[in-house]
Amino acid sequence: MTTPAILLLGNPQLRAISDPLSKKECSTLAPIIEQLHAAMMAFRAQYHRGRAIAAPQIGYMKRLIYVHIDKPVILVNPTFTYKSPDMIELWDDCMSFPDLLVKVKRHAHVTLSFKDLDWNDHTWELSGDLAELLQHEYDHLDGILAVDRALETNAFALYSQKQYIEFAR
Repeated sequence: MTTPAILLLGNPQLRAISDPLSKKECSTLAPIIEQLHAAMMAFRAQYHRGRAIAAPQIGYMKRLIYVHIDKPVILVNPTFTYKSPDMIELWDDCMSFPDLLVKVKRHAHVTLSFKDLDWNDHTWELSGDLAELLQHEYDHLDGILAVDRALETNAFALYSQKQYIEFAR
């Protein structure tokens, strides 16, 4: 299998809204999951970061997120059922623009519901960096990029210059 390229900022596919997956489609996802894993591991090898990737980032326009922190987890058709009013401000990075950081605000606490590949329901209550991570990946499913959420015109920095900015992750 060839490692798929991660779509980069400027690619119009990143702006498209992804379609929901059907239960029947879940049985055909093994090759897509392998591609998501391969793309993320290649990114990690090059940049030494990356915890999750949304399917649209490799051009698969379905509502699917691959998370790999301690172990791989597949989120099918995720939805937020709660977003706290309290927000966190942080420098966000993205595999689709690996050399850029963007200062954004995200909800500090969220509740995320999703299906697994066997169509079982799951609910996660998330806070802090995991809440931010899943909001970032979820945005990809709706064609929204971190650059769209920039707090102001000077909310951009090169990753190589992160030592000059307040960077909490």
